[in-house]
Amino acid sequence: MDSTLERIYSMSPEEAQAMNKHVMLGSGGHGVCFEKGKGVNLWDISGKKYIDCTSQGWAMYLGHANEEIRQTVYEHMGNLGHLNQNSDSLPRYALAKKLLELAPEGMDRVLFAIGGSSAIEAAMKIAVKNVPGARHFISLQDGYHGSSLTTGAASWLSTKSAGMFTGFNSFLSILNDVFIRVPNPFLYRWDGSANPEDCIDYCLKVTRETIMRSTSGPVAGIIVEPLQASGGQIPLPKRYLQGLRKICDAFGCLLIFDELQTYCRIGDYFAANKYGVTPDIMCLGKALGAGLPMAAIIVREGLEGFGPLGEEVHTFSNNSIAQVAALKQLDIIERDGILANVNRVGDYIGDRLRDIQQVFPQIGDVRQVGLHVGIEFVRDPETKEPDMEFAQTVKAIALMMGLILGDAGYRMNVLKIKPPLIMTIEEAEEALQIFTAAVGAASQKLGR
Repeated sequence: MDSTLERIYSMSPEEAQAMNKHVMLGSGGHGVCFEKGKGVNLWDISGKKYIDCTSQGWAMYLGHANEEIRQTVYEHMGNLGHLNQNSDSLPRYALAKKLLELAPEGMDRVLFAIGGSSAIEAAMKIAVKNVPGARHFISLQDGYHGSSLTTGAASWLSTKSAGMFTGFNSFLSILNDVFIRVPNPFLYRWDGSANPEDCIDYCLKVTRETIMRSTSGPVAGIIVEPLQASGGQIPLPKRYLQGLRKICDAFGCLLIFDELQTYCRIGDYFAANKYGVTPDIMCLGKALGAGLPMAAIIVREGLEGFGPLGEEVHTFSNNSIAQVAALKQLDIIERDGILANVNRVGDYIGDRLRDIQQVFPQIGDVRQVGLHVGIEFVRDPETKEPDMEFAQTVKAIALMMGLILGDAGYRMNVLKIKPPLIMTIEEAEEALQIFTAAVGAASQKLGR
């Protein structure tokens, strides 16, 4: 074994624990210390096995330690690694070509970036360049687009949605004021009539009237996640997305899809393809680089792009290793029919969760599109009062049982099942059995 790796792997649990006070985190607290992974599983430094239903920040589409990607990256690293942004390379050309082939017709340029927040900001710059005089953007309630000083201002974490300000309160004094929020079509929590179509109509009407009456000057763009992930695993209806497209066309603003988490995970390469709605800009990130840091924006033809005078400069936006990994991942997804597996296993999980819901009324709603799965916990299925305590108890018990779940929503009462896209039906069933046991144990522990 390499001497550096040997030194790393020989650290004792006590040494690792002692380092917690020296390593800062930007969110949450220190969790399980993992040593290795394979497929949908992870093992901690004590040898305990876990089923990973978070894909570690939703980034590992083909699971942990994928051998084909490892070999491809290893071979390529013998030739090339990082390059400056204005140095051209075949990996960058090849990945851009593939993404444009998969994207909706009329998308004709790709810009690579270093992460999701930078991709959103790049899209905003393009929008401002193409809508003269605009200084405002529309974003949705419950939306999440990053935690930079720009994108954090567009995200729910800078609001008081949780009943208090989050840690982002530290930066409120210097956040920009370019974002205006409008209601999102959260059908489960629609307060109007039982007809969900009324909710869609209401949200579109408010958006249109906001652009007409509540902004000074033109709006540069409307930024939406086709499925609001951090906000609670909330799918946006197709008719709503179609309505946003019409509004943008009517008012001359750009429609920007934040596809950082919908890319491939919803059973199609892009939500734009799945729902038949072509935005002006698509933003990609998270799993795009197969576990290596990278992001991208894809822009429709006819828009003015970036020029040569330093409008979008990033040292590590042209990493050929990440580009090769991203392209190899796409090749495997296509070759192995991974998107069909996403739909098959995702539907199985959704159906099983709805069966489990019949046993546990604490499960108020199950929202599933592909392997984008959210389970909302409530105190009462009639009042739909969010139950953060129950959800977090389930999450903690599941972790002790060997199942890693994510959470979402500013009330933190939504648990997420978003495993690697290679999960099998058998692995899904194993995860669901642990989940069911955890819900039962939480019910007993809390007496409800």
